[in-house]
Amino acid sequence: NATKVADVYPAAAEVLARYAEDLPFALLYMPEESTRLTLVARDALTRQVDQMARLLDDLLDLARITHGRVHLRKAPLLLEEAVDAALETSRPMFEAKHHSLEVERPPTPVWVDADRVRLAQIFANLLTNAAKYTDAGGSIVLSIRPSDRRVLIAVTDNGIGLSAEAIPRVFDMFSQASPALERSEGGLGIGLALVKGLVELHGGRVFARSEGIGCGSQFTVELPLAAAPVAQEDLDPGTSSCRATIRNRKILIADDNRDSAQSWATMFELEGCETCTAFSGSEALRLAASFQPDVALLDIGMPGLNGYEVARLLRSSPLGASVLLIAVTGWGQDQDKQAAREAGFDAHLTKPVNLQQVIDLIQAQLRQRATPSPPASGAR
Repeated sequence: NATKVADVYPAAAEVLARYAEDLPFALLYMPEESTRLTLVARDALTRQVDQMARLLDDLLDLARITHGRVHLRKAPLLLEEAVDAALETSRPMFEAKHHSLEVERPPTPVWVDADRVRLAQIFANLLTNAAKYTDAGGSIVLSIRPSDRRVLIAVTDNGIGLSAEAIPRVFDMFSQASPALERSEGGLGIGLALVKGLVELHGGRVFARSEGIGCGSQFTVELPLAAAPVAQEDLDPGTSSCRATIRNRKILIADDNRDSAQSWATMFELEGCETCTAFSGSEALRLAASFQPDVALLDIGMPGLNGYEVARLLRSSPLGASVLLIAVTGWGQDQDKQAAREAGFDAHLTKPVNLQQVIDLIQAQLRQRATPSPPASGAR
């Protein structure tokens, strides 16, 4: 791979050589015995190898873009899905440097026609760049602002900033805002060139602004908006089952599997819902009292208070019958469903389930609640 890159970009040969020189240095001090020095050298070697691998990947991506060999897998995409993936990728660097990160999200879902992986790569590079060139304890803001037929995604930091002379060439390959930073911060001028190439493949543009050295920077990606895909059920004018039915609903997710609970919360937030997560039955009860959810998704097998007990206590609380209770659990036998009904659940779903199944069920239950009951026989 290194040979391929150097053939495409002669300037890359020097870059690779400068980073490769640290590899034998780490090997030189690798003693045979298992000592603390061995561990230190091994960690240093691992970091250098990982850094070289990422560098080669970025350089090869640049080569492919330059020669028109990058083929995007574009599809309608909720922009925040790519943003959230990028936030997760860059989180370790933010935590290591103790940066604060604020995300300004739009009030309604934003759709783009994009390659999810490549779009996440764009935002991850911008976030990593901001974290890298901002002193420890800095502040970074990512904002999403739809405007007319475009959407602007900006990453703003209070880092080292850019000179007026540097801005026109900041997206050039192997360009450096400050040569002095090249070794100390690991900057090679590759990430931003890659960002520019990928953004342009998406029909967008990227630009930088800064008030000068020491004044921070802002990098903004502009992308064309796309229409939200039409769900099949939306094609029937006689139904009100569109996703807008659940928008702005307050949803409590209770599951002792934290990853599962947080994933569900993220998916519902992308649908425009307000969410709250609990990781035990007792926590679910406590949060429900203050959060006042419209819908509660409860796992049955939680430690302490199980889902059945939580449902009974919620039904006897001031929330009473107003909250829609749905069991989302791996317990799917007939007796489990019967137990759920007796505990006060409105519905029961057996894992694994996908988001559309849950949304369809919530919509059906909400429509049912909104439909007036027919008058009793003989009523006048």
